[in-house]
Amino acid sequence: MDVFDAVESRIACRWFLDKPVDPAIVRDLLVRAARAASGGNLQPWHIYALTGAPLAELKRRVAAHIASHDPRHDDAEYPIYPATMWEPYKARREEHGVQLYGALGIGRDDAAGRLAQYKRNFEFFNAPVALFIAIDRKLGPGQWGDLGGYIHALAFLARGHGLDTCPQESWARMHRIVREFVSMPPEEMLFCAVAIGYGDHAHPANAFRSPRAELADFCKLFGFE
Repeated sequence: MDVFDAVESRIACRWFLDKPVDPAIVRDLLVRAARAASGGNLQPWHIYALTGAPLAELKRRVAAHIASHDPRHDDAEYPIYPATMWEPYKARREEHGVQLYGALGIGRDDAAGRLAQYKRNFEFFNAPVALFIAIDRKLGPGQWGDLGGYIHALAFLARGHGLDTCPQESWARMHRIVREFVSMPPEEMLFCAVAIGYGDHAHPANAFRSPRAELADFCKLFGFE
């Protein structure tokens, strides 16, 4: 798969086949993604990779934690979204929700169905590999930008192996459980998780493509006439 196809075919995969991923491929992805751009070559990413029995045990602990309450009420270590959203971001986020829940047949007023779908984040949507991406909490916006570059490089490289990914900021709400489980030092902050596996492209959750804004909506061109 060439790089153009990898970028075009990447999705936030929300259900995976029950099919293992070769550990050697995962190691290769982690190494190759580290070629992502990094200001000053700081390489600010810290990765904790889980599969097999360790992943199953972590999922069990999280399931026990969220069994009796809404995980959306757990506090993340950083604001995942602004407290009050404004345009055009508000409309984009709402449209994405309409697409996802509509594809799953979950109505706007179906609070239980929406919560059940949200909780599937903490099952990694059945993915056999989970990564936790952390950053030194003393680093700044430039390094957070580089962290995103690593995640996207990983996602595009995964497509080269026929794999799909799902970056999941929702896992920042489970930072206490994750921190203890992987022995993450206190100077590191959990940014997100990334699910990796072979996507089930027949699943309704993967049946839509989220739209992107037109070029004129986010870019001003000078000298391109």
